[in-house]
Amino acid sequence: MGPALRFVAAALIVRGSEVLIGQRRPDQPMALQWEFPGGKIEAGESPEQALARELLEEIGIRAMVGPRITRIRHNYRHGGAVDLQFFAVNHFTGEIQNRIYHELRWVRLEDLPTYDFLAADRGLIRDLAAGKLL
Repeated sequence: MGPALRFVAAALIVRGSEVLIGQRRPDQPMALQWEFPGGKIEAGESPEQALARELLEEIGIRAMVGPRITRIRHNYRHGGAVDLQFFAVNHFTGEIQNRIYHELRWVRLEDLPTYDFLAADRGLIRDLAAGKLL
């Protein structure tokens, strides 16, 4: 049997030519690496429902989850695998609050490759920076 597969939904929260990214805390696995807000899809949830719940929990917004932009399956070297679905979030209500991250930051799409992202996100980062997908 292969590594456990985790299903995750993540948000591309866009404001003009910028996207919101979060940095993991020093006490977390893959510490201080950058990622897009989101989290695990629980049993019985659609990816969109999971993402809306996670965004409310993590950054305090009520998101209108838009279309799925891409889906990536990634196997980590240390074992474990993740199935990531990325959704556009162009509209939300509430003020963004940092509830779980070491840092939250708005970043220009073309600057994304200068950040140390989780390995699973790196192909997506290249495409976003090149003006693809969004």
